[in-house]
Amino acid sequence: MNNNFAVFIITHGRPNDVITFDTLKKQGYTGPTYLIIDNTDKKANEYYKIFGQESVKMFDKNEIAKTTDHGDNFWNLRTTTHARNACFEIAKELNITYFLVLDDDYTAFDYRLFIDKAIVKPVKNLNDLFETVLEYYKTINAASICMAQGGDFIGGLDNGKELYRFSKRKAMNTWFCSTERPFKFISRLNEDVNTYLTLGNTGSLFLTIPFCSITQKQTQGTKGGMTEAYLAGGTYVKTFYTVMYCPSFVKAKIMNATNKRIHHSLVWNNAVPCIIDEKYKKHV
Repeated sequence: MNNNFAVFIITHGRPNDVITFDTLKKQGYTGPTYLIIDNTDKKANEYYKIFGQESVKMFDKNEIAKTTDHGDNFWNLRTTTHARNACFEIAKELNITYFLVLDDDYTAFDYRLFIDKAIVKPVKNLNDLFETVLEYYKTINAASICMAQGGDFIGGLDNGKELYRFSKRKAMNTWFCSTERPFKFISRLNEDVNTYLTLGNTGSLFLTIPFCSITQKQTQGTKGGMTEAYLAGGTYVKTFYTVMYCPSFVKAKIMNATNKRIHHSLVWNNAVPCIIDEKYKKHV
């Protein structure tokens, strides 16, 4: 692996259940890995005991919170937003330029190919995959690029609308970042969506790579982390954070035919700057 790269796993309150750490090793990643915890974590000593002092990095949650746009005035610090923002400073302290920010509940990394039908194959050498994505990231002017999620492929590659689904500029879960391209995550809930939409709306580039994806534990299915916060407010609350940040192109709607729940829906043509066909170019 590139010696100027590391994986950061953000985690809280579940030192014995950092699934991503084991998945990385099982699928061939051998580079440096750091667990990012905050100074309110009552199980911090267990993290140090299991993973070692050098591999666990703690940040001051209250200090990070002072410079974070939460989208509310509740001063509820139960959010992953602080940890994501802290990663940029931690990377600088470690003299690391490029880093990948992961949640702690990933069970698999897979390749996704589309040859007549969808083909899913487990990644056997994550070193190679991360190196390839990193080299691509270096060549483009993106704030961050991410791998897809399993749910992105439900309904087929074009979702029945004859439109390649990954032309959208979304980014979630697996953030390839650089200290040379810093940005701030925002919002106490739905921070990934609210970050790529608000920054994308003003011209920052975020992308999802469809040829590789992650699988994670079911939302609200693992104790600790953000589970309690989502159980308390459900998808209704987190959806309206996005409506509040981006009212000109986001609305709330009912998702799923069964097990209905409220979810955000957006109009991509209004969300981010679009590429205009060359035929409209004006010559002076």
